Amino acid sequence: MGILNATPDSFSDGGKHFDSGRAIEVGLRMLDEGADILDVGGESTRPGAAAVAAENEIARVVPILAGLRKQSDAPLSIDTMKPAVARAAFDAGAAIWNDVMGLCAPGALKTAADLGAAVIVMHMQGEPRTMQAAPRYDDVVREVGDFLAERAAACRDAGLETVWVDPGIGFGKTLEHNLALMRALPDLIARTSAPLAFGASRKSFIQKLDARASDPMDRLGGSLAAALVAARAGASIIRVHDVRATVQALRVQTAIEGTT
Repeated sequence: MGILNATPDSFSDGGKHFDSGRAIEVGLRMLDEGADILDVGGESTRPGAAAVAAENEIARVVPILAGLRKQSDAPLSIDTMKPAVARAAFDAGAAIWNDVMGLCAPGALKTAADLGAAVIVMHMQGEPRTMQAAPRYDDVVREVGDFLAERAAACRDAGLETVWVDPGIGFGKTLEHNLALMRALPDLIARTSAPLAFGASRKSFIQKLDARASDPMDRLGGSLAAALVAARAGASIIRVHDVRATVQALRVQTAIEGTT
């Protein structure tokens, strides 16, 4: 899954794809590099990010989704917390709703059911503006697993047929929490009885392991390491900024292991 941020303030590439024409060009290049899905977002969820009004978010993402749909039949995903944005995105060609709030917002689950959406439900402690202030868990693997299992069950009860779960690396977690979750990915898949979506690309936990990686663009090595761990653990979707490098790394891993 290639990440396409139509925002001026995303932690890694804020502003680079803010122009819809440029974003469409980059999205098509990601597909050429091997992405199977494009995930378009119009509101930054980096720590401390300010909220964006639904109408502004819609204005950012709809031209990109519509433009991509005209030139490709690849699956398109909308990365949003808002039901109104999801509806507009699906009208423009999206088929997947990637929600960092796990479809917990009022009306979100019903909206997803009305749309017949495939969904990715993620765990986040708190909300983007405050989630990294002081994240605490008694048992992060158990608590995240319980949340994801509950949300996956709620989605199935609502009639949603395609549901992925995402442990939310970096969303209200310390370095130790993130590492514990990455070690436990196979257990999370078993606990939730759902396929796993995983995103660790360029995230700040990498800097905590390599103090020189203060620039998100200098975190490719750590991003690839995390992607390979997730793929080996059984993740079904790997959400990344660097599509070409990740596809190559996964192909080499697959060849070495002799898997398909």
